[in-house]
Amino acid sequence: MGTRATLKIMSRLVNEYKKDLTIRELALDLIRGVPGKNWRAEANRIFQFVRDQIRYVRDIQGVETIATPVKTLEYGQGDCDDQVVLLAALLESVSHPTAFVAIGYGPQQYSHVYLQTRVDRHWIGMDPTEPWPMGMRPKMPYQMVHYNR
Repeated sequence: MGTRATLKIMSRLVNEYKKDLTIRELALDLIRGVPGKNWRAEANRIFQFVRDQIRYVRDIQGVETIATPVKTLEYGQGDCDDQVVLLAALLESVSHPTAFVAIGYGPQQYSHVYLQTRVDRHWIGMDPTEPWPMGMRPKMPYQMVHYNR
């Protein structure tokens, strides 16, 4: 299908599901105790939920699948694209802009995707498939950024 086409599908899902009541209500519940206008703490709380509560599981052998954010919540698991679509929908439902970053070891050989969100004027990496804090990002020599608009 191609990386660009996959990123467009992921972006379409985010734009559709950021308005879903299940997603919006979960995001609001997650940030309930965060002090008002502490955007970094809001983003981190949502990131930690996806990182810690959604189990990483690979796609069907040889088949690229992308679950909706609601299905990923229902299953409690998903691969990198499922997790970042859920994370992006949750963040965007409370007005945090997001971008997908596809990465790989060769040009047009992308094998992983993680998320960035903008806090103030800085884009912050978020990889919910790894036990890393917000701000860490995987290191691979090639990347393609796709902004969710």
